[in-house]
Amino acid sequence: MASPRAAGTYVVGMPMWMWAAPSATTFGPATASATAGGVTVTATARVTRVRWAMGDGTTVTCRGPGTPYRQSWGKAMSPDCGHLYERPSYEQPGGRFKGTATAAWTVTWTAPALNDGGTFTETRTTPFTAAVHEVQVVN
Repeated sequence: MASPRAAGTYVVGMPMWMWAAPSATTFGPATASATAGGVTVTATARVTRVRWAMGDGTTVTCRGPGTPYRQSWGKAMSPDCGHLYERPSYEQPGGRFKGTATAAWTVTWTAPALNDGGTFTETRTTPFTAAVHEVQVVN
């Protein structure tokens, strides 16, 4: 996952954009074939959703890889995969929210010689932490 960054610091009330850098191993599609006894099975896997447990009691479900943030977008919310922390993480162990991103990989397989095939889902979880601070301005 590209964001949230482990070394990053986030701010209460500011949008956090989450995304994965798409590749065959991070979001798919990834295709592989194997042959045994004259039967070839081909499987293609792709991520169909990512469930982000944000560590603050909320979850965000994203249906795609998300949109990488660009500085020119300022304080805009992510159009497809984002979160807004409403409190700082200083009371959490280590001063950081501990979350997970769980990707659901849908695998479609075929065995043409057997006139067979199907679909199943596998999940993979990646942990992350997010340091979220308050910014206070005195006028």
